[in-house]
Amino acid sequence: MSRFELATLVLAPPEPVFDLSLSVELHLGSMRGAREQAVAGVTSGHLVLGDTVTWRARHFGVPWRLTSVISAYERPAFFVDEQVRGPFRHWHHAHTFEATRENGTEATLMRDVVDFSAPAGPLGAVAELLVLRRYMTALMLRRNAYLKRIAEAAMP
Repeated sequence: MSRFELATLVLAPPEPVFDLSLSVELHLGSMRGAREQAVAGVTSGHLVLGDTVTWRARHFGVPWRLTSVISAYERPAFFVDEQVRGPFRHWHHAHTFEATRENGTEATLMRDVVDFSAPAGPLGAVAELLVLRRYMTALMLRRNAYLKRIAEAAMP
C-alpha cells in the first residue's frame, strides 16, 4: 500500500474551497488532459455524503472507470472519497480544510492524504512503487493547482 500527503494553501475561506473540492465540474476541468467524464451517479453539481460518481478517463493510454463514494463529510472541515469499484485494490482519499490567515488574508490549508494499492499482486506493487505513486501525486498536484486558481480568482 502506498500513501502520499499534500498540503496546499488557498487564499480563500474554507467554505468555498470545500465546495469547489466537491464540484463535479471543477474535477472535470482539472482532469481535461485525461479526457475525464462523469458517466454515472452524480454527474454534475456538488457531491455530498453518500453520493457516488463513476469517472471514465484515459491514463497511460488505457481507459479506466472508477466509482467512488463520499463516505465521510463534515462541511467545511473534511470529507473522504473511497473507491467502490475500479482499477485499484484500495483507494481512500481524505481531504481536510483548515482555516488560517496568510498576510492578513483569510485562507485555507487544504490537505490530502491518499492511501492506495494497485491490483495484480507483486507486479502491481512494483508498478505502484515505480510509476503509480508519482503519477497519482502529479494528478493531485495538478487538480489542487486548478482548484486554487479558481478559488482565488473568485475572491474580491
